[in-house]
Amino acid sequence: MKRKFSVILSAIFLLSMVLTACGGNSNSDASPSQSSSPPASTPAETTPASTEPASPEPAEQGDKKVEIFSWWTGAGEEAGLLALIDLFKQKQPDIEVINAAVAGGAGTNAKAVLASRMQGGDPPSAFQVHGGAELNTGWVAADKVSPLNDLYDQEGWKDKFPKDLIDMVSKDGNIYSVPVNIHRGNVIFYNKKIFDDNGLKAPTTFEEFFKVADALQAKGITPLALGDKEPWTATMLFENVLLGELGAEDYKKLWTGEIAFDDARVVKSLETFKKMLTYVNKDHAARNWQDAAQLVAKGEAAMNNMGDWAKGYFTTDLKLTADKDFGWVASPGSTGTFMVVTDTFALPKESKDQATAKEFLKVLGSVEGQDVFNPLKGSIPARVDADASKYDVYGKATIEDFKKSKLTPSMAHGSAAPEGFTTQANQAINIFVTQGNVEQTAKALKQAQESNGMKK
Repeated sequence: MKRKFSVILSAIFLLSMVLTACGGNSNSDASPSQSSSPPASTPAETTPASTEPASPEPAEQGDKKVEIFSWWTGAGEEAGLLALIDLFKQKQPDIEVINAAVAGGAGTNAKAVLASRMQGGDPPSAFQVHGGAELNTGWVAADKVSPLNDLYDQEGWKDKFPKDLIDMVSKDGNIYSVPVNIHRGNVIFYNKKIFDDNGLKAPTTFEEFFKVADALQAKGITPLALGDKEPWTATMLFENVLLGELGAEDYKKLWTGEIAFDDARVVKSLETFKKMLTYVNKDHAARNWQDAAQLVAKGEAAMNNMGDWAKGYFTTDLKLTADKDFGWVASPGSTGTFMVVTDTFALPKESKDQATAKEFLKVLGSVEGQDVFNPLKGSIPARVDADASKYDVYGKATIEDFKKSKLTPSMAHGSAAPEGFTTQANQAINIFVTQGNVEQTAKALKQAQESNGMKK
C-alpha cells in the first residue's frame, strides 16, 4: 500500500508541477497587475498564503488548532473563506484557525504543496478537493483520507445533500468529503449595456453566438473575453462546446469511453471551438480569468464564458449588480444542463486531531456555514435546505436551475476524469489555441482517454 501510495502521490505532484509550469491557475489566481485579484482584508490571526508547505509550531498541551488548506486567496472566494472562518471562531472560540491557503489556480500550486506535505507525513487538518474523480481516483484510491459516514449520520446530512452530489464524494459505500458549494461551469456572462445599446439578445445556440459575435466585431467590440494565461480556462471553454454539441448524456459517455475523442461530434466541437477563438481578445494569453472578467465589467468586451465564481468576483469585488450591470445565459447549446463544479473538504487519515477537524467540517456543512460562504463566493449551497432568501437574483435562479437541470461533471475542474487525463487535455488544448490543428488535437485527446483507462 505504501508503495502504491508513493506512486500515486508522485504522479499527483508531477502533474501539478506540469500544470504550474504551463501557467495554470485556478479560480483564485492573481491578475498580472497585482499579487492577487482585489482581495478581502485578511485578519491578522490567519496565516498569509504561501507556496511553501506550512509547518506550524507544535501546539502546547491543551491547545487546539485546525489548519484549513485551500487555494482560495483572491476574488470573492477569499471573502467567502474568511467569512466561514469567522463563523467557526464564533462557534469554537477555543480553537485556533490556521488559514493555509496557497495561491495559484485550478489548485495547481496548492495540489503540489499538498502532495508534498501528505507524502512527508505533514498533512493539514482538512483540505479542499473537487468532488468526483479528483477525490476518488486520487486521495481515496491512495487510502489517505478518512471516511466520514459517521459525521454524515451524526449531522443528519444524508438527506440534506442531493444524492448525485453525495455519490460524487463517495466510493465503495463510504463518503469521503463534505461539499461546501456547487458552481455552474457552463455560463456566459455578458455586459448588459453593450447588449442593450446594440439591440442584441444573449445567444443560446452556436448559430446565435456567431451572429452576435459578428455584430459586435463590426462595431469594434471584442465579442468574447478570454484569459488563458492559465490553460484550464481554454479547456473549460472547450468542455462547454462539447456539452453544447453532444448534449448531456453523450458528453458523459466521453468519460466512460462509450464515445471516443475522435468521434465526429468531438471533431465538430473542435471546429466550433476554433471559430470561437477568432472572436477573443488578442492579449488573451497574458490574462487570467479575473482579467478577462474585468474586460466585460469595464465594457471593453461583451461576453465571458466562465464558472460562476466570476459572478462572485463581479458582485463581491467589483461591486456590480446582477441583472443590472451584467446578465448571464447558459453557454451555447447547453440550456437545461448544469456543468457541476463542487468544492469539498476531506480529512487526511494522518491528521493529528481529527476530532477538531470534524468541528470545522460540521460548520462547513451546516446551513449557516453554507449561507455565509456561498453568497460571497458566487456559488450556490450544496445543501437542499439552505435559505434562498440570502442569495441575489443570480443565486436564486441558479438554485432553481440546479433542481431541474441535467447534471454533468467538469473535465477542467477534476470531476469528470482522472487528473492524468485533465493534465494531458490541458496541454492538448493549450497547443490547439495557438496552432488550431483539429486532427492532431482529437488524436491527442483520444490517446489521453485510452492511456488513462477511459475506454469501454
